[in-house]
Formats: sequence, C-alpha cells, structure tokens
Amino acid sequence: MKLILGSGSPRRRELLAQIGVVPDAISAPDIDETPLKAELPRPYCMRMALEKARAVPAGLDDLVLCADTTVALGRRIMGKPESSGQAAEFLLALSGRRHRVITAVALKRADKVWQRDVVTTVQMKRLSDEELNVYLASNDWQGKAGGYGIQGLAGAFIPWINGSFTGVVGLPLSETAGLLQAAGYPLWKDRS
Repeated sequence: MKLILGSGSPRRRELLAQIGVVPDAISAPDIDETPLKAELPRPYCMRMALEKARAVPAGLDDLVLCADTTVALGRRIMGKPESSGQAAEFLLALSGRRHRVITAVALKRADKVWQRDVVTTVQMKRLSDEELNVYLASNDWQGKAGGYGIQGLAGAFIPWINGSFTGVVGLPLSETAGLLQAAGYPLWKDRS
C-alpha cells in the first residue's frame, strides 16, 4: 500500500511529518476550483477535497490523501488570492472580525472514500495600514486561502482561535490520523 499525497503544499508535507508520515509519492491534482453558483463554503470545501482525490492517478491498493482549505466570511468563500490587490481586499474584510477556516480531507483507495471536514473559528485583529502593507509586501499571502497563513507572519494578526490549529494551517492532524487508521494505513507502526 502506497500513500500518495495529492497536494503541492509544503505545509501539508510538514504537517504529515509531524505524525511520522512520509508519503511514498506526491502528485498535485489540477482541477477547476471555481465555486458553483450559490455554493456554501463547507460543501464547496468537501467537494474540492473529493475532486482532488479523484483526480490523482493511483493503483487499486494505493491511498490518495487530499485536502482543501478555505476561509469563509459568512457565506463568502475566500480562496487563494490571485493578486496582492485581492489579498488586500480579503484581509481588509477579515480585519477585526471572526471568520471560519474550513479544511476538508479526503482519503481514497480504489472506489472507497473516507472524508472529514474541520471548521475552526478564527479572530483576526484590526489591521493597521502599516501591518497590511508590510504583510502584502512580504508575499506571504501567495497561495494561501483568505490571503494569510497563521503559521507565518500573519500569526501576529490572530489573537484567538477555537478549533484545530493544524486545520487552519492546512491539514487537521487528529482527523487525518483517524482517516488513515480507518483506511488501514499503518500509522503507529514501530519505526525503529
């Protein structure tokens, strides 16, 4: 049984390594991540994780692990910003407010799928113009849902969360470990 990580995210690889999991292969799926008309954030995130898992080529006994993280401000889906202007728009909308970070995980072997999502409430402090401009200039917003990564510079903007820190980073470890175990992956084998 091979484990294929269906993600190009170095953060997801690092998170898996924290629980002693090193994928046998990495294959980032190329799918259309455009939300459907009137699609809500949580179903959108679940659909994306599942579509990614289905898009990764794998053998019948291979496990494919994919995830999708999105930031939701009410019903609004804030994906990865396409420009610094859009990142600024996202960050200004989140500034001084609570929002949800949803990470959905899909694990697939042949036709069997194990899936789970985790919702974390995050409070962002009110950002000053200086904080916003320095953060945008750092380019740390690139490739990150909502335009920020809690594990980087923007960690200074987040005084409070309720839920999974690793879920906000991009892969909720407790839930992912549970899915791997349910699929028969030897997660806690002796590695000595």
